[in-house]
Amino acid sequence: MTRPSWDEYFMKIAALVSERSTCGRRAVGAIIVNNKRIISTGYNGAPRGLKHCLEAGCLREKMGIPSGERQELCRGAHAEQNAIIQAAASGVNMEGSTMYCTTAPCATCAKMIINAGIKRLVLGGRYPDSLGEALIEEALIETEYHILEPKP
Repeated sequence: MTRPSWDEYFMKIAALVSERSTCGRRAVGAIIVNNKRIISTGYNGAPRGLKHCLEAGCLREKMGIPSGERQELCRGAHAEQNAIIQAAASGVNMEGSTMYCTTAPCATCAKMIINAGIKRLVLGGRYPDSLGEALIEEALIETEYHILEPKP
């Protein structure tokens, strides 16, 4: 058995976190790590206390909105947003940390990542909103793609 690298280890955890997603279209998981310690996790889903999309139905599907467009027309918050909110609510400083996420950020999440002081992203795939990746690049946030092999 080969011991996983830190990036592989944390990406596997982000993939596990994504299994809590309540989105019927795309399950996304994110974790924030500082000094090889997980400081926050998040998955995409409705705000606490509200019906999840799996219960209420997908507003985006009903409206025919393609993936990567009009993110504001959704009941759910993105995994990156939830990880940042959880860290902030706990008073945890994210400056200089790394975010592992199963997909690249949308433009809104990219702005939150930049303002949270996250300095490195390890991503499991692309997202159909190229502005998010452009903002991350402009902010000089180190970005790597680490695609996990599908489970057998």
